[in-house]
Amino acid sequence: MTAWHQKTLTQLSNHLHQGDISSTALTEHFLNRMQEFNPSLNCYLAITADLALQQAQSADRRLKEKTATLLTGIPYAHKDIFCTQGIKTTCGSKMLENFVAPYDATVTKKLHEQGLVMLGKTNMDEFAMGSTNEHSYFGPCKNPFDLQRAPGGSSGGSASAVAAGLAVFSTGSDTGGSIRQPASFCHLVGIKPTYGRVSRYGMIAFASSLDQGGVLSQSVADAALVLEAMSGHDPLDSTSAHQPVPQYFNLLNNAPNSFKVAVPRSFFEAMDPSSQEAFKKVLEHIRSIGGEVDFIDFNIQDIVIPTYYIIAPAEASSNLARYDGVRYGYQTPHAKNLEDLYMKTRGEGFGAEVKRRILMGTYVLSSGYYDAFYQKALKVRALINSGFQEIFKKYHVIATPTALSEASLLKSHDHDPLAMYYSDLCTVSVNLANLPAISLPLMQRHGLPLGFQLIGNHFDELTLLQISHKLEQVSPWVDHLSPIKARS
Repeated sequence: MTAWHQKTLTQLSNHLHQGDISSTALTEHFLNRMQEFNPSLNCYLAITADLALQQAQSADRRLKEKTATLLTGIPYAHKDIFCTQGIKTTCGSKMLENFVAPYDATVTKKLHEQGLVMLGKTNMDEFAMGSTNEHSYFGPCKNPFDLQRAPGGSSGGSASAVAAGLAVFSTGSDTGGSIRQPASFCHLVGIKPTYGRVSRYGMIAFASSLDQGGVLSQSVADAALVLEAMSGHDPLDSTSAHQPVPQYFNLLNNAPNSFKVAVPRSFFEAMDPSSQEAFKKVLEHIRSIGGEVDFIDFNIQDIVIPTYYIIAPAEASSNLARYDGVRYGYQTPHAKNLEDLYMKTRGEGFGAEVKRRILMGTYVLSSGYYDAFYQKALKVRALINSGFQEIFKKYHVIATPTALSEASLLKSHDHDPLAMYYSDLCTVSVNLANLPAISLPLMQRHGLPLGFQLIGNHFDELTLLQISHKLEQVSPWVDHLSPIKARS
């Protein structure tokens, strides 16, 4: 019996086009695995079996008629932050528990035009606020490498589904590391493109100047293929960039023969000794493929977390003001008057972490504190961006760990949210500077996955993907399967 769920997207695409298996049979294989393993993982909030089989049958027709793309017929998981017409889009919140989107997000539309098969909508931290996927109204998601651990967040369900072999790849969103950190904890490739590369239309907003859609996949080639399909200017999104989209997949093998890599000492020194040794081994692999590695001083580690946790909550407090119980979403049945309706709807509809961030954001935007906190954070953000640009004058990419430790145990941050915030140390600066970055499954800590991060310059995802693909060829990381994915 072929373990189809252990194959990459590009491998499965070849099998589909050669007629080794139909999209319908492949979809049924994944739906059967979802039925068996999702109850213990809780990575899917909705399983769209009927739609998936309809899309698979349509894909089979396209394959037979030779009108299929490389993505046609591939079953994937869709983060529940992207609107899907006629299907619930909850964003992991009680506030949107019964919200059925009347339209498709641009990302959804683009992927379905390729003939992809949507298996379901994945679990996530409520409104993408969290780093463990424990802040979901529908319960925590589990890490398939260890069911006692979190898969990371906020795209935890997306990462868990792919790492468990319950999807070939998944979409995700990244506001401060929400694609890359789960990729790190679940031994996956996770790419967050440049802000504006992927349309945010129909992607429910957390922090509008930071949010960006991306991909969690099993290989760099898979990520390149999907990202290319997702990307491009969208007139429905005013922040969408007028930038041509390179042929990421076709140009993967055109990596530069030599390239320069900067390693900020502060992030390297923040790791423990065993992680530093694992990081050094990756740097040796980079040197073996033509990379020149320099350790540099880039001391932003003390300012990135405070800056991010001023700007992101401020934007969240503004974006989430629309959930008032009047137009759509949850409405309290206990209101006595309009003011009571607002207060009880928001009090009952939002979870603790979302309310915490709304309060923080409202505080820093309030009279008397706006200049002292929010305006100052914007100035620091500009300085962080300038610092990155100085580095990119000399280097092709920047290398850091994706996270400083392996996946945390469930409930370990219940009484210490600051520890959860600190886990984003290596990722948030990328969002503040609107840069692209990729997490690669190149390291381990205590026998569990740990990601290696490469950061690129604005709209230079191609260089990131090319170097990552080249590194993939010399790094023994593909065969590390989760116990659940290893089961046929």
